[in-house]
Amino acid sequence: MKRITKKLTSALDQGFTRCHDCGYLIKAVTQSSCPACFSTLHPRMPNSVQRTTALILSALCLYVPANIFPIMTVTQLGFAEPHTIMGGIMALIESDMIPIAMLVLIASILVPLLKLLGLTLLLLCVHYRWQVNARLFTRIYRIICFVGRWSMLDIFMISILVALVDMGGIAQIIAGSAATAFAAVVVLTMFAAKTFDPRLIWDHQTQS
Repeated sequence: MKRITKKLTSALDQGFTRCHDCGYLIKAVTQSSCPACFSTLHPRMPNSVQRTTALILSALCLYVPANIFPIMTVTQLGFAEPHTIMGGIMALIESDMIPIAMLVLIASILVPLLKLLGLTLLLLCVHYRWQVNARLFTRIYRIICFVGRWSMLDIFMISILVALVDMGGIAQIIAGSAATAFAAVVVLTMFAAKTFDPRLIWDHQTQS
């Protein structure tokens, strides 16, 4: 049998434009500003793919030093011992703090990595105009945006430790250079998710 494929009809094809700020739906593609909030209208976010790609590449470059360099240095009785993220996880496991170790593993390594991979997959889908399950890819985007709020958990833990463990020459915790790189990765991935326009996934989809 011959397979008939037709392009999905989007709101943009029907002449509708949605305001990015207030969500107002306008049936006028020639109108340059939103009648509700007066912000500038764009059928799609300008340079969405280019901006997201630049942010993802920057985050990938910083992800390596964030996991290689020490994220904190613990000083006890004058002896300083640096810890990377993975080294801290292993230390927590050796101290029988497995739930905390799993929490740090998920928040510090898996979540940023999965966000980077997920956004890269979405960019490839848009760039090469893949015929995919657009609903599934949209859910992936929503999950990325949802888990982004938990990405700073490791930085919060270090901040609490630095504030609480400060006993002069007896015991002290100092944030390392990897903490800055890790925080930058989190911020960049949050901006990348914000600049990506998920409607681009639907623009070239067809249905049978």
